Amino acid sequence: MTLEQIMLVLQLSIGPVIVISGVGLLLLSMTNRYARVIDRCRSLSQIIHNENYSGHKSKYQLDIFVKRASILRLSIIFASFSLLFAAFLIICLFIISLFELTALFLIVIVFSACLVSLILSLIIFIVDINISLRALKIEVTVDEKD
Repeated sequence: MTLEQIMLVLQLSIGPVIVISGVGLLLLSMTNRYARVIDRCRSLSQIIHNENYSGHKSKYQLDIFVKRASILRLSIIFASFSLLFAAFLIICLFIISLFELTALFLIVIVFSACLVSLILSLIIFIVDINISLRALKIEVTVDEKD
């Protein structure tokens, strides 16, 4: 294989690398949000388990936080699968080009799996954002009645 051919292979691999960078930043945002939800759950759980506490509002909030943590975990899992598929795609592109194989179907399947995982992750992330907004509206509405 000539140097020009190797450079072409490397150029083909740059696209998935950009996907890895972008999804990596999304994962950073998602994991920060997840950590915040988990921290809030722990602090709220301590308040609820205090012997002197008998409030219903915090128990409802805790249920929402647990639901959000589950949703965010699912979003992080799909984003991680997207990263794995992108990394696998880079390896496939390199090997296919290096050995001059024809595996177009494999490339299409892996690339599609990468993007479908990313789309699912983003949709689930949007669901979490909507749940957090609904929870905030409920909290504000309850506070206004008091």
